[in-house]
Amino acid sequence: MSASHPRVLMDATAVPPDRRGVGRYVDSLLPELGRLGTPLLIACRAEDARHYESLCPSADILPGPAQIGRRPARLAWEQTGLARLVAKTNADVVHSPHYTQPLAVRRPIVVTLHDATFFTHPDVHERVKRLFFTNWTKLSLRRATRCIVPSAATRDELVRVLGTREDRIDVVHLGVDEEVFHRPTSDEIAAARRHLELADRPYIAFLGTLEPRKNLSSLIRGFANAVRGRADKPALVLAGGQGWDDSLDALIAGLPAGVDVLRPGFLPLELLRGYLGGAQFVAYPSLGEGFGLPVLEAMACAAPVLTTPVLSLSEVGGDAVEYTGTDPDSIGTAIAALLDNPSRRRELATLGLSRAAEFSWHSAAVRHQEIYAQVGRFQR
Repeated sequence: MSASHPRVLMDATAVPPDRRGVGRYVDSLLPELGRLGTPLLIACRAEDARHYESLCPSADILPGPAQIGRRPARLAWEQTGLARLVAKTNADVVHSPHYTQPLAVRRPIVVTLHDATFFTHPDVHERVKRLFFTNWTKLSLRRATRCIVPSAATRDELVRVLGTREDRIDVVHLGVDEEVFHRPTSDEIAAARRHLELADRPYIAFLGTLEPRKNLSSLIRGFANAVRGRADKPALVLAGGQGWDDSLDALIAGLPAGVDVLRPGFLPLELLRGYLGGAQFVAYPSLGEGFGLPVLEAMACAAPVLTTPVLSLSEVGGDAVEYTGTDPDSIGTAIAALLDNPSRRRELATLGLSRAAEFSWHSAAVRHQEIYAQVGRFQR
């Protein structure tokens, strides 16, 4: 036991190979916890061991067996192998960062629940995924010592929908990686443009998984309405991994000539700030988010942002973003207004930089450390 902090075993085996989602959360949080002096043990996939050794030099790395690279095997191992691993360690607290938890562990457990839209917006999730995460959310809210959520909106929805006691859920806002997401240089913007083969053409950016929850069908329809008849039409660039929204192909194929929607897939991390900061603005008309990290990251890159006031997005954007409804007509009207108002875009860029500075992974790590101390019955 540390003189001032409990030893925390972080289960990083849920981090996917592309490191998005929970990977961004875990990989951003752990180094800050290490810098704060939290004694860390990190359970991870064998292929991630060197990654975590370099990310957290002071941590004890505990690689799992090779077969947990497959999700069903990982979930089974979590209930058996991880529980045995915890029993062999001197961990005071176990942190399960992605909904599930080892039920047989007899030590304080903290579980992070990232999203309530599996309950509030079930139609935008695949049925298997929805059932899995709703069941585990209910179970973790009953069994975990404490649960962490990334926004007050997520906490409030879980309390409303499930009747969970509010005092069992801790809100910890996510942060922004300032080394990756900051105002880009002109060379970085040019590099992103070359990668996208945009030359000097203006563009509107989206960043995220291409899935129904992101409301991309409405974005595309609204964009087409907004640029119709314009001489200098911007492109709409939808960057991110392909989700399960199978309506986009036909929708894009049916667009009029000159209304261009590009789908470059994943962009390399080093191109993201040039991509976001080089856009006329970033459009993120989501139907609901647990937090909305792309909005925060866009603001940190001095990009004006257009988003919706649904669930957590207004909690993140505050007064530093432009808001729209979720329907195509509202989105189209908002896009046209921003295209016609360069001074408003400049104002949003300035406001966004100040707003993004209020969110940091250091602050998130401090709050996590406080929660670990509370559940481990330690005094700070």
